[in-house]
Amino acid sequence: MYIIHYMAKAPRPPHKLKFAIIATDTVLFCGSQRDLKVLLMKVDRPPFYKEHWGVPGGLIHPKETADEAAKRHLWEKAGAKFAHIEQLYTFSALDRDPRGRVVSVAYLALTPTTDIAKREGSVVCWFSVANLPKLAYDHKDIIRTAIERLRSKLAYTNIAFGLLPEEFTLGELQRLYEIVLCRRIDKRNFRKKLFHLKLVVGTKKKKRAGRSRPAELYRFSERRHKVIGIL
Repeated sequence: MYIIHYMAKAPRPPHKLKFAIIATDTVLFCGSQRDLKVLLMKVDRPPFYKEHWGVPGGLIHPKETADEAAKRHLWEKAGAKFAHIEQLYTFSALDRDPRGRVVSVAYLALTPTTDIAKREGSVVCWFSVANLPKLAYDHKDIIRTAIERLRSKLAYTNIAFGLLPEEFTLGELQRLYEIVLCRRIDKRNFRKKLFHLKLVVGTKKKKRAGRSRPAELYRFSERRHKVIGIL
């Protein structure tokens, strides 16, 4: 019998199954010039959870990989696209799901936009990571682990490309780093490192913000994951 049927159609309750069910959960972050946001879905699983929230996820189908399942759940349940996704960690605490023995392969995903496609039957919303609602399961731990991974990878990769649009100012890039890292960065040294590593290239375009002098727009030299020591 396929694994997916055991959760909904098994002749015995999930907590009496003799094996673990495998699922995926994906933390999708979106950067902005004010805060770091995470995409959450409403979780109503009485009697265990009522008016709770959680990251998009679900069971892995018998004929798909964990990577394929994570991407499918993001799109089918949350209507979300991403610029980068990677496997984060496997969460396997015995009590992580009150309904039964479920192991979650968690993912970290990034997007530069808050745009999502509406999905019937799903309530989806962006929340600031600094002001999260009540979370179901162990999703608080999953989100915390994803934040730690993102902060770490900002220091030695170009992963920031997943949180910014195609074109941006150097000020916007620095602000993104400061928001995620929760600390100030020296402007001169930061820009010197960007140019030394050839992380960004100019577009010969400018952007005006308010009454300030127009700022030059840049783009990443590569929009794919790359190890590069920036901090």
